[in-house]
Amino acid sequence: MSATFDLDDGTLTEEQTAMLQTCRRYVDRVLRPFIAADREREWVFEPEMRLAAHVLEEADRAGLRSLGVPEQYGGVALERESEAWTFALIAAELARGDVGVADKLVQNWKISVLLRELASPSLQGRWFSRYMADPQFLMAHCLTEPRGASDRWLPYNVPEANMDTKAFLSKGFWTIDGRKQFISNGYDASLYVVYANTDDSVGMLQGTSSFLVPRETPGLEVTRCNETVGGRYMNNGEIVFDGCRVPEDHLLAHNDALGKAGIYFRPGKIMQAAKNLGIGIAAFEDTVGFVHERGQGGRVLIQHQAVAVRVAEMATKLEAVAALLRQAARAVDVRRPNADALADMAKVFASHQILDVCTQAMELHGGYGAMLEVGIEKYLRDASVYLHMDATTDITNFRIVKALFPSTAGTYAGPA
Repeated sequence: MSATFDLDDGTLTEEQTAMLQTCRRYVDRVLRPFIAADREREWVFEPEMRLAAHVLEEADRAGLRSLGVPEQYGGVALERESEAWTFALIAAELARGDVGVADKLVQNWKISVLLRELASPSLQGRWFSRYMADPQFLMAHCLTEPRGASDRWLPYNVPEANMDTKAFLSKGFWTIDGRKQFISNGYDASLYVVYANTDDSVGMLQGTSSFLVPRETPGLEVTRCNETVGGRYMNNGEIVFDGCRVPEDHLLAHNDALGKAGIYFRPGKIMQAAKNLGIGIAAFEDTVGFVHERGQGGRVLIQHQAVAVRVAEMATKLEAVAALLRQAARAVDVRRPNADALADMAKVFASHQILDVCTQAMELHGGYGAMLEVGIEKYLRDASVYLHMDATTDITNFRIVKALFPSTAGTYAGPA
């Protein structure tokens, strides 16, 4: 069967169409063949051995690593008025090939935009040059901690909710102490954006700063790779900072880092939904091929009404996710007042609908759906991770309600 779901709705710009076609060639010629050639490879428990070097090298040749990097450093210049939607299109297409690889690259894109907006010209020159010179160079955004994660985004802006990771300035250096957990690209990143409390007397939104920390900095230790059930080609990591000293100029945002991090988080929600959609598209297209080729009861599966109804439901869910994703991305691009709520809605809606699409795909494949070498079970595993990536669905729903009804949103009830 030919492709059965197209992200091009007829309204894409020439730039978006060209980039989508470039990405599709990369996915079909490099990424999907790599995944299909060895279904067991993602289960290698030496994280360094999982992803073959050529996967990122070919992504680099296709220009897929340099999105968000300023043009003067060799990056791909995107039209700012449609940047979030362009990111979403490419993220979804990459995830159709493999969502773990999409995770690796999307983290780089988001952090590139953050550095583009917050880093000094000298820091940009130094790190974008290194990034562009090495196809294996990854970046990580270190916010989540063992004691507090997405629950910190409830309306609890009080000192008790502050980061456990601390930083203080002395003699021209910031010293960082703490621990970060569940960090995308955390295990093998070369550069980290680290969030730490720098003022205990105020709430998290007024007392958190962000820093640029190279991997080779003394006092930074990557302690483990978190073995996840899905998205396994992105090595999620845990990092400890023990007397980690960075120069004063490596400060990105002082005390208002979380406010400025909207540059990272807002399109980030869009790309989470987009990657999830890409998983669903892959599961749907593989299932369409299967039900048109496999015979049962004297006819091909698609001619059985029960099968046809399920396929129709899968297609409808994909179209609904894509429609909300498109609306949310365009709201972010034009900075509509409801952009944050729409981005959160897209993320939550996609996480539930795509998991259902992948469940249907597995069931329609019968016993083959559970077999490692077929690849359908992988979609279900990959989709399940998105129930809690970039905030759990419950916390995200609380954020949506807070945006819709700010006067009746929950407030901090005090320490336990």
